[in-house]
Amino acid sequence: MNIKTKENDWGLLLKIAPYAKRNSSILLISLVLLVPLSLAGAVQPLLIGQAISLLRKEPTWSFLNSYSISNGLNLLGFILLFTIIIRTIFQAWQGFLVQKVGQEITAFIREDLFNHVISLGASFFHKTPVGKLVTRITNDVEALGDVFATGAIGILSDLVAIFVIILTMFTLQWQLASMLVLMLIPVTALIIYFQRQYRKANYVAREELSVLNSMLQENVVGINIVQLFRREKYNSEMFHIANERYRVAVDKTIFHDSAVSATLEWISLVAIAGVLWLGGLFVLEDKLSFGVLSAFILYSQRLFDPLRQFADKFTMFQSGFTAIERITELMSIPLEIKDSDNNISFDINAKQEKIGEIKFENVWFGYKPDEYVLKNLNFTINPGEKIALVGPTGAGKSSIIRLLCRLYEPTQGRILVDGIDIRDITQAELRSHIGVILQESFIFVGDVQRNITLGEEYSFNEIQEAAKITNIDKFIDKLPQGYDTQLRERGANLSGGQKQLLAFARVAIRNPNILVLDEATSSLDVATEADTQAALDKLLVNKTAIIIAHRLSTIRNVDKILVLKNGELIESGSHDQLLTENGLYASLYKLQMLTNSSK
Repeated sequence: MNIKTKENDWGLLLKIAPYAKRNSSILLISLVLLVPLSLAGAVQPLLIGQAISLLRKEPTWSFLNSYSISNGLNLLGFILLFTIIIRTIFQAWQGFLVQKVGQEITAFIREDLFNHVISLGASFFHKTPVGKLVTRITNDVEALGDVFATGAIGILSDLVAIFVIILTMFTLQWQLASMLVLMLIPVTALIIYFQRQYRKANYVAREELSVLNSMLQENVVGINIVQLFRREKYNSEMFHIANERYRVAVDKTIFHDSAVSATLEWISLVAIAGVLWLGGLFVLEDKLSFGVLSAFILYSQRLFDPLRQFADKFTMFQSGFTAIERITELMSIPLEIKDSDNNISFDINAKQEKIGEIKFENVWFGYKPDEYVLKNLNFTINPGEKIALVGPTGAGKSSIIRLLCRLYEPTQGRILVDGIDIRDITQAELRSHIGVILQESFIFVGDVQRNITLGEEYSFNEIQEAAKITNIDKFIDKLPQGYDTQLRERGANLSGGQKQLLAFARVAIRNPNILVLDEATSSLDVATEADTQAALDKLLVNKTAIIIAHRLSTIRNVDKILVLKNGELIESGSHDQLLTENGLYASLYKLQMLTNSSK
């Protein structure tokens, strides 16, 4: 069990070693500085011991014999001051370097983790709470950064210091040195035991923190529902339970951490007492000078100081190992949607007759294995055709859109766009070919024009032209700073209709060959919807369109209506054809008309 844990720890360290290699020169300088730091620390007790021996007229270093007591003390004081200055300067320099390296490595890991997360498939985000992701990208990465910033170099520094102190003690008096070294064995065993317990407790604490963050994020996002349905008390109780579980988990980590500190404190006092007892006997027997005994008392303190610091850093390492486990667990999640090695580009010039063609061939799809939401779909949408997807809730309309945009891969079958399997097209090129307007438009923090361009390079004239095409230029001009008006998180300073109109402008500026409208006008008032419909008529010219609409009155004029039920295509045709067939579409249409007339 012990060997396995060590192998696991080394394996975890090897996973993040490439990040350390990026700053190898700074790390090397930090390691070199350990030598003068350790030597300066080891010499200081010797100097104090020699000063005491000089005062008591005991044997001292030979070069001190030529000095008077006062001059010898001055010389020793000067050397001691010099070692303190050297130690202070080098310690500050090394501390700066390791903190710098730690922060750079933390930034690298955070960026890689973020880039990996935003590349994961939609299924991952459907089953992973946002709070857990936030915890891993912030808290866990920060804990991992601490390992580099102070832990790794710090532990090496402590080990070198302990080694130099032990070596120096054995040159002075091997019996006292042996006694102190033997006391390190039970101390090391206790540290390893408590740190392993800390590791387990810390993993649980981080999981509970993830739950707490998830609950907080969920309540903030859904605050309107929380307040409208008077869930404040219930949610507060749920948060209290999660908070208590996190507190209990943290208390366990504190207990194991404190146990290490208490053990070391007790052992260090026993060590000093042992040195005083055995060293005192040697002094009485004239086998040891009082100055050397004083040096050993200082060494016994200094021996356990780096050990105590080592234990503290070891606790930090255990937190870091926990963080590495959680981060690598996230990084190891495979990308479900990958670009193929031999990507094919849309050859617009060679396929003028096929621009915007969509073909589903024997497509099966399920979010879970053997639970299909789409079953053997076969249909073709010709270039420039306007197609509506109709069916009851859960029929598979939105799933078709997700497959077309490659947010998911078909379980079976294939989807062709302009005669090319979409798995052979890069995701970036495919999605630049398709413009999607969802029922709810997401607004980023930033100004209006950045919410239209979404980070891509467009001239201001192009932005204005897109706004004019979609008839939203008037409301933008009325904003306080026009296109430079800052929008708050989730567009809190815009109405639902205004947010939706921005989504139309995002698509208009990109001028895609295929448009997908998923209940895109449902949040608009009558006047705004009329303006938007006029804009859509301009956008849809010579473009293929897929429209999902629950209001069947809005899709009378499309070229074809595809009727879905339980993931199967059961009817297709124009509005008039489907009414004459008197099938599912006809019954849905009549029911909706009856409902509207009764209002």
